[in-house]
Amino acid sequence: MRSDEPDEVSGDLPEYAERVLDVVDLIPPGRVMAYGDVAEWLGEGGPRQVGRTMALYGGAVPWWRVVRSDGVLLAGHELRALAHYREEGTPLREASRSAEGHVPRLDMKRARWDGRSAETGPGADDAAHI
Repeated sequence: MRSDEPDEVSGDLPEYAERVLDVVDLIPPGRVMAYGDVAEWLGEGGPRQVGRTMALYGGAVPWWRVVRSDGVLLAGHELRALAHYREEGTPLREASRSAEGHVPRLDMKRARWDGRSAETGPGADDAAHI
């Protein structure tokens, strides 16, 4: 068995995956963290490791709150994520007319969360943004 796969007998997640998912559970509604932000917060791994973890195990946590650092929505999941962002009031930037499908981006300056504040919502506390 590979070390990044759950133990099929016990159902246990790899330790790193548990830590990543714990961080994702902390992200308040209306806020996001980039893959690299999660890795930096943990002090280990990098954006690719966090992305792999989210791809394998992220379905049980608010996966839409872990995003690309440029604010582009996750390919193939844009509409599902967009519904969550609108429901939570996550700051968005309207897409330019030249953007494929005219899908908005996240407004990373306003939506990004650094893990220091438990305040929720996009306008709660600018000091809580990265």
